[in-house]
Amino acid sequence: MGVLTVAEPAALEHTADVIVVGAGPAGSTTAFHLAQAGLDVLLLEKTSFPREKVCGDGLTPRAVKQLVAMGIDVSEEAGWLRNKGLRVISAGKRLELDWPELSSYPDYGLVRKRDDFDEQLARQAEKAGARLHEQCNVSGPIRDERTGRIVGVEAKLGQEKRQVAFRAPVVVAADGNSSRLSLAMGRHRDEKRPMGVAVRTYFTSPRHDDDYLESWFELWDRRGPREKLLPGYGWVFGMGDGTSNVGLGVLNSSPAFKDLDWREVLRAWCASMPQEWQFTPEHMTGPIRGAALPMAFNRQPHYARGLLLVGDAGGLVNPFNGEGIAYAMESGRMAAEVISQALARQTPAQREVALRGYPKALKDTYGGYYTLGRAFVRLIGNPRVMRLAAERGLDHPALMRFLLKLLANLTDPTGGDATDRVINGLSKVAPRS
Repeated sequence: MGVLTVAEPAALEHTADVIVVGAGPAGSTTAFHLAQAGLDVLLLEKTSFPREKVCGDGLTPRAVKQLVAMGIDVSEEAGWLRNKGLRVISAGKRLELDWPELSSYPDYGLVRKRDDFDEQLARQAEKAGARLHEQCNVSGPIRDERTGRIVGVEAKLGQEKRQVAFRAPVVVAADGNSSRLSLAMGRHRDEKRPMGVAVRTYFTSPRHDDDYLESWFELWDRRGPREKLLPGYGWVFGMGDGTSNVGLGVLNSSPAFKDLDWREVLRAWCASMPQEWQFTPEHMTGPIRGAALPMAFNRQPHYARGLLLVGDAGGLVNPFNGEGIAYAMESGRMAAEVISQALARQTPAQREVALRGYPKALKDTYGGYYTLGRAFVRLIGNPRVMRLAAERGLDHPALMRFLLKLLANLTDPTGGDATDRVINGLSKVAPRS
């Protein structure tokens, strides 16, 4: 990714209070809340809507809360499919776990395809006043020669790829796992932090209309003389439109992580399903696609030299369950609040002090919980532990209800029941790194 200095000319310039690069859930949420605060915000998206993203399409109550905060109509009449909770299947057993009743979060989840979901968020940001540019491929940061601080981005705009410079005192990287903008500013991934991979496809299936998200705790590596249980899970999410999203997520804590062809693992897993579900090649409606899941703050610092990282760009995927959308939207909302407060300060020094509060806000919110998540990833990377959990876990419904709250990060921060207090207590005492 190239770098422009402030001394270099560009064919066309735009200025704003804030630039947000990437109009996924993190970027659009950031732009929405910035615009709501009265700031002039540019939202730059390299593709055009609608566009496909690899995802399970299932939203937990954490994500639902953020949608409601943005004024999105999440009714079934508006095309959303509601779910009651999580159905867990393992060792031939199944257990249905309803989302907990909490004061902090709704008691239902949602399902919606990502191409439509992302566009809804981007259009909502536009309605709030954000200036959305689609087909805007950001090619590099513009930096102040003296300080190295980012003061804008250069981009190629539209089908004709016009060279454009966008300038603002604050820039937000919401450009996903690869985050070319972050890399150009010297922010690299921490290879010691967990990483996952997700692969999925769609089938026309009678299972399309399901009021539970379904997770399968057993994924097997059947190469060689001995079967090995992999650290991850499979899912079946009914889309309500005649199709099911079927996929799997696997962590890099397994020795087999780099060796396996995960598309073949998904094909083999689908072939083991009941024939009447139609998870077969002739009922597949699209190719198998994969994506990386950057977890547990695997790129830091989340703020430096005028650039904030939100969502996957900052490695905010939950290491317990691979959920990314809720944390993308939450981090976007936090970033917008910090930026709004910072730009109301009178001097550059005061603004910088405020902006430096963003990494602290993230660590206060997620740091201890993600530390527990990293320990969890190491634990289930042990095949013996994974086998024991898969074979015995569903025999203990009370334990599974506790795990649902832990894995989905669904507790009331104050009050709540005993399980809430245990989970919150563990998160508070764990290091916030």
